[in-house]
Amino acid sequence: VQLQASGGGLVQAGGSLRLSCAASGRTFSIDSMGWFRQAPGKERATVAAISWSGGSTYYADSVKGRFTISRDSPKSTVYLQMNSLKPEDTAVYYCAATSRGSRWYVTPRSDAYNYWGQGTQVTVSS
Repeated sequence: VQLQASGGGLVQAGGSLRLSCAASGRTFSIDSMGWFRQAPGKERATVAAISWSGGSTYYADSVKGRFTISRDSPKSTVYLQMNSLKPEDTAVYYCAATSRGSRWYVTPRSDAYNYWGQGTQVTVSS
């Protein structure tokens, strides 16, 4: 599975961005996809994840109510709509996919993900 992320950029606090992650290759093997982020000096953290069935999602407490993860199965693409962005959302965002879980229940832990895309920088200015 190959993953191509896009959509990062610079935005003012309170603004919005939408990240996209297109999967290709053995997409039939995907069970969950997720977005993770890593800020300078911090560990990588799970932001949001979605089961490939779409029926199960996970959000980090810090983004609940502001971010929405969704997927377009025919396009094998996952989106992360980020609203009300804060400076603390500044990080490199990575999309990832796992074939090690369940299609019906989301896998939130990053160490369960075995396919990773390149990162995309999100910078929120105050």
